[in-house]
Amino acid sequence: MNRLYVFKKLLQSLFTVFVVVILNFLLFRVMPGDPLAMVMRNPNASDQAVEKITALFGLDQPWYVQLYMYFKQLLQGDLGMSFMFKQPVIEVIAEKLFPTILLVGVATLIAIIAGIYIGIIAAARRGQKIDILSLTISLVTYSMPTFWLGIVLIIFFSVSLNLFPTSGMITPGEVFTNSFSKIWDISKHLFLPALTLSLVLIGQFVLIMRNSLLDVFTEDYITTAKAKGFSEKLIIKKHAVPNAMLPMVTIIAINLGFMIAGAIQIETVFSWPGLGRLMYEALNNRDYPLLQGIFLIVSICVVLANLIADIVYGYLDPRIKSNT
Repeated sequence: MNRLYVFKKLLQSLFTVFVVVILNFLLFRVMPGDPLAMVMRNPNASDQAVEKITALFGLDQPWYVQLYMYFKQLLQGDLGMSFMFKQPVIEVIAEKLFPTILLVGVATLIAIIAGIYIGIIAAARRGQKIDILSLTISLVTYSMPTFWLGIVLIIFFSVSLNLFPTSGMITPGEVFTNSFSKIWDISKHLFLPALTLSLVLIGQFVLIMRNSLLDVFTEDYITTAKAKGFSEKLIIKKHAVPNAMLPMVTIIAINLGFMIAGAIQIETVFSWPGLGRLMYEALNNRDYPLLQGIFLIVSICVVLANLIADIVYGYLDPRIKSNT
C-alpha cells in the first residue's frame, strides 16, 4: 500500500472532521427554542438563578468564545454537560452506544453476507426465475419504510405467533443465573429490530451487487477467461466478484456510518435503548450539548467509514492510488 496515498486520505479525513466540528457547533445555535427553558424547568425561577445557570453552561458568552471553549473541551475529551440528564455527555452516550453498535453490527453483517450472495446468484442466473424473484423481493424490501416493516414484523412474530418480545433489550425484572441465559434473552429482543434493518439493507445490497456484476460480465477479460475454457464458477469467483466489489465497498462504508443515526426509527418502534432514541429525546428537549455529542460521534463514524473504504479501494484497485 502506498503510504503517501494513505497519508493524503488521513489528512482529508482530519480536515473533514474539523469542518464538521464547526458546523456541529453552529447548527444548534440557529435552532429555534430556548435551551434555558429545558435547563431550568421552573418558570418561576429568579433572575439570579437564570444568570447563574447561564454562566454555568457558558451561554452568556459570545458565540466565538463558546466555539473556542467547545474546541478546548473536545481536545480534553469533554463533550459538555447534558441539560436533560445533568450528566457528562460522554457518559450518557457511552451507555447507549453499545446497544446501537450491537443492532447495527448484527444487521449489517447479515445484510452484507446475504446481499452479496443473493446478488451473485441473481447476476449469474440473469433472466431466470430466481433472478426475477430476488429482484422483486429486493425492490419491495428496499422501498419499505423501516418503521412500517417493523410494525408488520411485530404483528406477525410477536402478536400472532408470540415468538419474540416487542420492545426493550432485556426482559424487565429478569434475574439471570448465568451469562448464556442473559445472551439468549438479549438475542430474542434483538431478533426483530435486526431483521427489520437487515431486510432493508439486503434489498439495497442485492441490487447493487447484481448490477455491478452484470457490468463486469461485459468486460473483455471475462470474455477472454471464457475463451480459455475456465469454468463459470471460477470466472465469477476469481475475476468477476473482486472487481464488482468496488461499488459495494462504498455503499457498505456509507451505510455503516449513517445507520447509527438512521436506526432512530427502528429503535423508536422497538424501544431499543440506543443512540437513535437518545437523539430523539435530546431533540425534543433541546439538549444542545447532547445533540452535539451524538452528531459528532455519528459524523466521525461516517468519516472513518469512508476512510476505511478509500484504503480498501486502494487494495482492490491499484489504479486508484496510482492516480492520486
